[in-house]
Amino acid sequence: MTVIAALRPLAKAPAAALARVRFVLTDMDDTLTHEGRLSARTYDAIERLRDGGIPVLPVTAAPAGWADQMARMWPVDGVIAENGGLFLRRTDDDDVERRFWHGKEERTVAAGRLERLRQTIQADLPQVELASDQPFRLCSLAFRVPSDPGLRTALVRHFQAAGAEVTVNSLWVLGWFGGYDKLGMARRVMRDVHGLDIDATPDAVAYAGDSVNDAPMFAHFPTSVGVSTVIDFLSDIPRPPAWITRGPGGDGFVELADALLAARDRREP
Repeated sequence: MTVIAALRPLAKAPAAALARVRFVLTDMDDTLTHEGRLSARTYDAIERLRDGGIPVLPVTAAPAGWADQMARMWPVDGVIAENGGLFLRRTDDDDVERRFWHGKEERTVAAGRLERLRQTIQADLPQVELASDQPFRLCSLAFRVPSDPGLRTALVRHFQAAGAEVTVNSLWVLGWFGGYDKLGMARRVMRDVHGLDIDATPDAVAYAGDSVNDAPMFAHFPTSVGVSTVIDFLSDIPRPPAWITRGPGGDGFVELADALLAARDRREP
């Protein structure tokens, strides 16, 4: 049986398992969005989950600049940005608190290494394009995913040769220094902010994603959900998500929200 054939539709997920979910962690690009846009129905699904007592926390490779706006204005409980480099959360006085994975001194050293790596990559691979959002990043270096597979591989190898962490999603080849990832920062945030040990109670969290950098999250959470386009990346994901939605991007996320809220309604007397 192929991996694709083995994927189970979310519609068949047990209601009892869905009812145990207390938080939703979710990728953003091509999971909350589709073709670069966030639909009103997806935004509404985030708000309905919050109002239903299930906070949503985006966990994304997107830059700190985007995450700051999301933390300020979206109905979310905070945002993990740059693949785990920092966490941003709105405060009671309408400001945004930032919690970095590393301290200031370590971040300064890492920033210098990333800048030297950027210069090397752009000198050796002049065909690659720096991500247009790079000016808004604080912890990572991102390039647009090259359409040429050989160039994409060469770019990844440059990061690896420099000792950087590297991942590829639907938009970026992303690199950083520091030994963290989405799961590592999620573990820290859920413990420090919500008092939840996601190793002891992984079934309290549902995770939604679509790409290779979601692999650690798919492997950790029993209620892991891939939106339909995850099938394009399954060959590079060691452990596929437990469930798959019918729709792509935000429509898949809406499907997950509806399922979680329906399960919670059935559980309540």
